[in-house]
Amino acid sequence: MNRREFLQTAAVAGVALGTLPLAKAEEAAKRPPKPGLSIQLYSLRQDTGKDFDEVLQWVAALGLKGVEFAGYGPYGGKPQELRKRLDDLGLVATGTHIGTDSFVGDHLQRTIEFHKTIGCNYLVVPNDGRFYQAEKWRELVDIFNKTAELLKPLGMFCGYHNHTGEFGKLDNKTYFEWFAENTRPEVILQQDCGWSYYAGQNPVALMKKYPGRFRTVHIKPAVTQNDVEGKKGILGQDSVPWKPIFQACRDIGGTRWMVLEQEVYPDGKSPKQCVTESFAVMKKLHAEIA
Repeated sequence: MNRREFLQTAAVAGVALGTLPLAKAEEAAKRPPKPGLSIQLYSLRQDTGKDFDEVLQWVAALGLKGVEFAGYGPYGGKPQELRKRLDDLGLVATGTHIGTDSFVGDHLQRTIEFHKTIGCNYLVVPNDGRFYQAEKWRELVDIFNKTAELLKPLGMFCGYHNHTGEFGKLDNKTYFEWFAENTRPEVILQQDCGWSYYAGQNPVALMKKYPGRFRTVHIKPAVTQNDVEGKKGILGQDSVPWKPIFQACRDIGGTRWMVLEQEVYPDGKSPKQCVTESFAVMKKLHAEIA
């Protein structure tokens, strides 16, 4: 019995027992699952530089299920060893931040082989200046479209991570809009909700405009320029209205992983202290997703 048959059988059984209306059971079966919780290891960059393995162990002990990479420490060129380490810790490679050059020429096959070995299907570029250049953004679009086409049969995806410059405008549209509307639907729009909000955007509205494109989303605490008083770069103490964003990730974004990114460390606290505080709020908000 496959998953769909099981859900249908369970729904019918629930109705027969008077415990679950069939319509509600079918509706629940169609809803996407809650996204998993991950962390961008850049959040702990001071620690990964000292002891990469210890950081992975600490992340697993904290209760996170996934890690998104921004470099591989001692595991560069050693995908089998990295995969074993992740498996031993019960962690999943939920994505990576790499350069656009990783998709070009002979680099692409090596990129595919490394990330397929570690079980990482989401290959995301965190910045490329061509994105917000009027004369070059189409060049970048072509690279992503070609890469997405090659990755699709492998169950892998490429994508782009925004900061604030992507919301500059060209002919009454933001560069983010130009990119989204000219790339294949498989190309991930990895919205950094903290940066989006800081740039004056509504993260939920962006998901509504491009539904299903946000397979991975960054949950980054941010304090806007007009909202500094009493705010801190810790989740739940910052400026961003997170609750509707969490719900939109499930209902609209097509989000598989919500990725915590702790970029600042207020009050002289260590990266691990700040991650611990933000993750506690992240878990609470995640539990409240309807």
